[in-house]
Amino acid sequence: MYIQQLYTNCLAEAAYYIESEGEAAIIDPIRETEPYIGLTAERKTKIKYIFETHFHADFVSGHIDLAKKTGARIIYGPMAETKYKVYNAKDGEEFKIGKLTVRALHTPGHTLESTCYLLFDENGKQHAIFTGDTLFVGDVGRPDLLDGSGITKEYLAGLMYDSLNSKIKTLPDDVIVYPAHGPGSACGKTIGKETWSTIGNQKKTNHALKHTNKEDFIKDITEGLSAPPPYFFSDASINKNGYDTLDSLLDKNLKPLSVADVENEISKSALVLDTRTCEEFGKGFISGSLNIGLNGSYAIWAGTLIDIKRTIVIVASAGKEKESILRLARVGFENVKGYLDGGMESWMKADKKTETLESVTPEKFAALIKEKNASILDVRRPGEYETSHVKGTEFIPLAELNERATELNPDAKYLVYCRTGYRSVIAASLLKLKGIRNVINVSEGIVGIRKTNAPLEEQAEITN
Repeated sequence: MYIQQLYTNCLAEAAYYIESEGEAAIIDPIRETEPYIGLTAERKTKIKYIFETHFHADFVSGHIDLAKKTGARIIYGPMAETKYKVYNAKDGEEFKIGKLTVRALHTPGHTLESTCYLLFDENGKQHAIFTGDTLFVGDVGRPDLLDGSGITKEYLAGLMYDSLNSKIKTLPDDVIVYPAHGPGSACGKTIGKETWSTIGNQKKTNHALKHTNKEDFIKDITEGLSAPPPYFFSDASINKNGYDTLDSLLDKNLKPLSVADVENEISKSALVLDTRTCEEFGKGFISGSLNIGLNGSYAIWAGTLIDIKRTIVIVASAGKEKESILRLARVGFENVKGYLDGGMESWMKADKKTETLESVTPEKFAALIKEKNASILDVRRPGEYETSHVKGTEFIPLAELNERATELNPDAKYLVYCRTGYRSVIAASLLKLKGIRNVINVSEGIVGIRKTNAPLEEQAEITN
């Protein structure tokens, strides 16, 4: 028996490779197929099954392309209706992978078709459960993603309670829990930092598994949910209805554009998405650009802040053009016109107008707030802000900034901070795009600020 977790930090997503006796299965693959096909070539195995835990809302699954390239069978649980060929497993149905057995456990709650897969080892012992978005480390999947279906989050939360108590909590404590997501995913409220656990550990530490009263459970997991990123509903539809191959998409989108081509696309309302690092972006960028660096949660923030139907032009560091477009495709963004050929260097050589973004050190930030000539904006998540923040700070989470930027004074100077400086540069570029011009980024974020004499409220160790 061999199991490998294939974790994609950009999506906070975990896919899994299971192998026995030359046969393999993949659980919840991301859109590109190379990692899985490469692994089977390396280990001299053949993919027999592709197990999908549900219709993913936060990324486009690679199951269709992978099935076409390998001949593997796509397995969903009950109630999964698709427009392409799949096999719907019955609750409790078993599948053989070499000497291993995989049992489908229908666990509705996150979605109606949500299904976990229980793995038995060569001796018939319950070894691990692949829980998708039903159970995370420290949390459970959010029950509010069936938009427009008429099914309430309270109803789904009730199903989740039944699923957890009848199918999950009854498993032996030493069964390993392999979820579909880790920290940073918007598919849960309080996902822990680890990417795997055990049933016993989760029964001790997971707030959702401690409830013995259904009504209390429903209240717990339905309260305090932030609005899901708008692309979630588009991605769920893509996964349900099918999509064009990734190869054909890259052929269409991975195109070099001249400076004149980029200017033409901008004139037609294309968004310039600059994927360089914060430092590179700050030194000079095309006016109206949104910076989301490849060195962070690029795909998640692109999906959160950009309309999935928006035409996009990429500005990337040399050699990062394909990665920029590929990682957008992972979350369903397919309307990319191409990338600026030669990057910002070609734009500067053409003597085109650029902007810069000022950044200050945490020490300079502390001095500036004492002078009281600037407003302070914290763009972290609510839990981070509540843990510790600078006194007198205005608070708008980055995920809400698109809609709430009108709450800010367009004539004011803003010092923007997050945890380490990645999200604050995204926020600063977004504010400039929306006409708030006097924006200064605080490098190192609250991590650096805590080392200065800046006044903080509710000081505590920051863990996320």
